Amino acid sequence: MKRSVLLGLFVTASMMASTSFAATDDLCEVNLQTIANSKSQIQAPEIQTRVDASVQQAKAHQAMNTKEGTEKCIAETTQTIQDIRKATSGTNK
Repeated sequence: MKRSVLLGLFVTASMMASTSFAATDDLCEVNLQTIANSKSQIQAPEIQTRVDASVQQAKAHQAMNTKEGTEKCIAETTQTIQDIRKATSGTNK
């Protein structure tokens, strides 16, 4: 009986952990797609260069296929999205 309960808890915990990791991995991919969709709005060449470099770095983090790599990808892409929004809104806060 104890083994069944422990096995059930282990399976449940494994499923929940894999679901949350998959969700963050999806967020990285969603952010990369958002950047790709926003690139046409960028007018300044220096910002375009920074965005391209950031995307390459984020893809390198994503390619690591680790939790840390995914977190770095999300952080990188989130910052880039914010930079694009600032640049396209015309305000530099």
